[in-house]
Amino acid sequence: MNKIKTYKEIDIPIGEIYVNGNLRQAQNSKGIILFSHGSGSSRLSSRNNYVADILLYNGFSSLLFDLLTPQEDAIYNNRFDIELLTKRLVSVTKWVKNNEEIKQLPLGYFGASTGAASALSAAAKLGKAISAVVSRGGRPDLAMKDLSQVNTPTLLLVGGNDGVVIELNKKAKANISGICELKIIEGATHLFSEPGKLDIVAKETSDWFDTYLTL
Repeated sequence: MNKIKTYKEIDIPIGEIYVNGNLRQAQNSKGIILFSHGSGSSRLSSRNNYVADILLYNGFSSLLFDLLTPQEDAIYNNRFDIELLTKRLVSVTKWVKNNEEIKQLPLGYFGASTGAASALSAAAKLGKAISAVVSRGGRPDLAMKDLSQVNTPTLLLVGGNDGVVIELNKKAKANISGICELKIIEGATHLFSEPGKLDIVAKETSDWFDTYLTL
């Protein structure tokens, strides 16, 4: 079992505001994964924290953070403003790249629901700075205008009972320029709340980062 080096709550400065984050650092970390959560969620997402704990067990550090301040989140439309969310993710990524403790680590994104769109748009903008992307029940179609610029190896995980989202992911996959795999997890709905399904998500995610996040 991998031992945690540190776990701490942090405030990340972005211009004149701060966003809240939870940073897990693994001993001998293989990389760091930034989580981009879906609309109405936050750094406290039980599902994302579950995946982050398993990634930690497998040697990956992670940063879960709020894409919006409480004031921004109170404006409902901000939750679906992919351009704003992408800018926020890019800013936090740059903060990581300038942080003395973690800047040397290979960096990946894990996006859930609408967060997958901001992760892919940010990967398109940042290019080789992002080693891999995983989408859980994502809406990559919301980043359609940027997908042709995504050369980052991307894994799309979708529940087998999430019919509309499956089709949206197939369309997105056809537009992603780089390595891209679509895996359908049978018996799972959009939130992967069925017994054992989130464990499959975590394993597929860890395996993907093991393959593409290398020092």
